[in-house]
Amino acid sequence: MLTKRIIPCLDVKNGRTVKGTNFLNLRDAGDPVELGARYSDEGADELVFLDISATLEGRSTFLSMVERVAEAIHIPFTVGGGIRTIDDIVKALDAGADKVSLNSAALANPDLINQASKRVGTQSVVVAIDVKRSGTTWTVWTKAGTEPTGRDALVWSREVVERGAGELLVTSMDRDGTTSGYDIELLQVLSECVSVPIIASGGAGTMYHALEAIVHGKADAVLAASIFHYQKIKIKELKQFLHSHGIPVRV
Repeated sequence: MLTKRIIPCLDVKNGRTVKGTNFLNLRDAGDPVELGARYSDEGADELVFLDISATLEGRSTFLSMVERVAEAIHIPFTVGGGIRTIDDIVKALDAGADKVSLNSAALANPDLINQASKRVGTQSVVVAIDVKRSGTTWTVWTKAGTEPTGRDALVWSREVVERGAGELLVTSMDRDGTTSGYDIELLQVLSECVSVPIIASGGAGTMYHALEAIVHGKADAVLAASIFHYQKIKIKELKQFLHSHGIPVRV
């Protein structure tokens, strides 16, 4: 089994880290640069920085914030939000990001994934997929989870991988911020239909939730926000817990 990753997520709006429930009712969680530095020092494997209002406001990611976060940390760093063109991707990577996360722009122009993977390599291209359960299936939502696309999440996942996505960041909007656990069934189904690493997102509340996502959901990494921001769980404690259950982690 390959080493599993623990990834704190910084959702940023107006220069501050925020966190809500089901993508709504956002509350302040601190300065993104300070949080990023703390997580880097505490043993996080990677960091995800999402400018969550950039797409809705029709602007690019705040590159100055990307630069500041990159200077403060010493672990790989993914940035997303407002990235719509190859030029945006190159600028984000030049500002210090190791990977870019594509979501709404990829849904609007799927060929952007092909172009990006050819330009910067599949290892630098993450496609984020925000989904809601619809009966026995899952539907993809766009524009920071404000609009349904009608696309089936599994069909879209296979397409983006074929187009060159090197990793999938899959968020259950139903579970987001609820601390009720990841959508294990979604992760199981996805892990069977794509060959690239899957980052589980949405619902982390306990250390057992992370263990379930890895063991039963077959996730390659677990992403969380509120449990780390409000220090309900510390990264080193989570890694020790996973290690004690036979999960390979970087310590």
